[in-house]
Amino acid sequence: MAEYTAETEHGLQPAPPPGPVREFWHSFKENRGAVIGLVVFSTFLLIAIIAPLLAPYGPAQQFRDHLLQPPVWQDGGSWQFPLGTDPLGRDMVSRLLYGARFSFFIGVVVVAIATFFGVVIGVIAGFAPRWADTLIMRVMDIVLSFPSLLMALVLVAILGPSLINAMIAIAVVLQPHFVRLTRAAVLSERAKDYVTAARVAGSGQLRIMFKTVLPNCLSPIIVQAALSFSTAVLDAAALGFLGMGAQPPTPEWGTMLAEAREFILRAWWVVTLPGLCILVTVLAINLMGDGLRDALDPKLKRS
Repeated sequence: MAEYTAETEHGLQPAPPPGPVREFWHSFKENRGAVIGLVVFSTFLLIAIIAPLLAPYGPAQQFRDHLLQPPVWQDGGSWQFPLGTDPLGRDMVSRLLYGARFSFFIGVVVVAIATFFGVVIGVIAGFAPRWADTLIMRVMDIVLSFPSLLMALVLVAILGPSLINAMIAIAVVLQPHFVRLTRAAVLSERAKDYVTAARVAGSGQLRIMFKTVLPNCLSPIIVQAALSFSTAVLDAAALGFLGMGAQPPTPEWGTMLAEAREFILRAWWVVTLPGLCILVTVLAINLMGDGLRDALDPKLKRS
């Protein structure tokens, strides 16, 4: 860590240590890839929020006289549709902008559900009797034994293809990772002196579990949530591509790929542009997650 000094009337004296936010940012910004990822992620998030203001047309508005019109830089393109149109004559710019909205909405909802239930179950498992802990973890192991996309497909097939059901399925698939991570962190914390002191002071079991121990387990959970965000976006796009996620005409990036796959040889932009959006978003989130891990894990901080 960098040394901070302050000038006083007695000369240079060590300044008080920086606050947690400043210390986190000092560690985070050392990873240039993480900073780039944060900038890209923030840009996409801003685009998703103000998509209705940026989109020149509605995401479902059709222009029948401009089917599969190429982008502006290709012969036949025009500035009316800078990134071209899809097979139904819908503006690609507008659909990509609204697609960012759906992808980020999916990521936020899925990660929120998976984190909440995963953390609660993980804390309970960490404090539960041995038989209950074993039962919970064996159930989680069974879920993890299936490939995540296959498990999500099975759940969506049972619930029915829709965006909401796809989000529920992805949250169920991601939840065991949070359970295992939280349980491991709780087991390492519950034997420490401050937990014993809380028990001696008369704190109840629930207070010890969720107010004393859990706040000290948040660092790895935050990192897992950031990395799970990219997994949620990828899995939602995969389900949409297979027709089991968002249904047309929803402008979700995976669904856009599915609608345009038969035109890939004569209209490359209808497949390439949504694919690039997925690639850049997931890459940015993964870079940011690596930076969060380095900044929040004391073992990885540089001296």
